[in-house]
Amino acid sequence: MATNLAIDTKLIEEARRLGGHTTRKAVVMEALLEYIQRRKQLEILKLFGQIEYDRDYDYKAQRRKK
Repeated sequence: MATNLAIDTKLIEEARRLGGHTTRKAVVMEALLEYIQRRKQLEILKLFGQIEYDRDYDYKAQRRKK
């Protein structure tokens, strides 16, 4: 799917240089992947304090079983 975007040339060139990318497309793809990953991390952070766990669970015992 071809898409035309008006992106600030200075920004994309700086991102390309910092990321060591050879093309603008690579910069945009990397930026999108990082954006998605960050948003997923934020969703996981929202779960902290909401999930109950068993205080008696011994994770070290589980490791010894393997």
